[in-house]
Amino acid sequence: MNKIAVLGLGKVGKLAALMLHESGFAVTGFDVRELRTSLPFPVRTGDVASVEAMAAAFSDEDAVLSCLPYHLNAGIAEAAHRAGIHYFDLTEDVPTTKAIIELAKTANGLMAPQCGLAPGFVGIVGADLISNFDDCRSCRMRVGALPQHPSGLLGYAFNWSPEGVVNEYLNDCEVIEEGVHKWVSPMEWLETIYIDGVKLEAFTTSGGLGTMCETYLGKVDNIDYKTMRYPGHANLMNFFFHELLMRERRELAGEILTHAKPPVDDDVVYVHVAAEGISDGRLNRKEFVHRYLPIDIGGSRQTAIAWTTSASVVAVIEMVRAGTLPAKGFLRQEDVPLQAFLDTGTGALFDRGG
Repeated sequence: MNKIAVLGLGKVGKLAALMLHESGFAVTGFDVRELRTSLPFPVRTGDVASVEAMAAAFSDEDAVLSCLPYHLNAGIAEAAHRAGIHYFDLTEDVPTTKAIIELAKTANGLMAPQCGLAPGFVGIVGADLISNFDDCRSCRMRVGALPQHPSGLLGYAFNWSPEGVVNEYLNDCEVIEEGVHKWVSPMEWLETIYIDGVKLEAFTTSGGLGTMCETYLGKVDNIDYKTMRYPGHANLMNFFFHELLMRERRELAGEILTHAKPPVDDDVVYVHVAAEGISDGRLNRKEFVHRYLPIDIGGSRQTAIAWTTSASVVAVIEMVRAGTLPAKGFLRQEDVPLQAFLDTGTGALFDRGG
């Protein structure tokens, strides 16, 4: 695998494409609009929503990475399947992933959705912690992408896709609770977490577990994923979506929120993963707790959410090229070895950027 198309050259897509280019891949960028900035690889414009057009465009590629809005990814995966090439994306959308799982059954390449931060890296970490136990009773995964210097009651800035955030806040969430695979409501199960003395709240959101519930049902009694925010955020968002009925107008909700809370450059990503269980006859707890800040990549400052998301998927792609991961079928994030991930040129950023 050498030639890869990157679709959607927004903040994350552009950075992922640059990382792939620096890792030695022959990158071709695709976007619906003409870009004003020059990039060290060719960029094509086209109708990324057309399965037929994309399947034709992929005829000279070995792989495709979709950094498009989640509702376009099923079509891009179908185009990659028709072209017989590898497929990667960053989606947290559960129905999209289920459609890709079906495509993988007859794919000539690897189908690897959910390769971002959560789902993605957090699942790789969770699976690594679970492997430490003879009998694991729980694995709790928490991720928060936040402004370093919050203002206002929400204490938030939309450094991530508003469509993705609204989707996560409103769609039901998969969990394993006391050995039972369940669907629970989002923005519930509120808890308090402290990281480096910073008080945070965590609550259920959709999609962060990827395929972990199916993988660990009958093996781990309790698995859940929550988003971390500054205290008070969940209560206000519940008011916004449910009492004001903005859940019925998702697109408008995203516009209102991003207009009120635009992106910031000084952000922070918190990752808190904890597993408990029996090892060597004793009850133990293992934790992976990190704070990631903006870092310099390619001569410019990159936000924490942009580089952690981009580095997650690029490291997985590097592993596929190296033969460390399969070249065909469906890739579950929990099957990606953490140490091998961190040993890649891009995955090493998670050690250096903390």
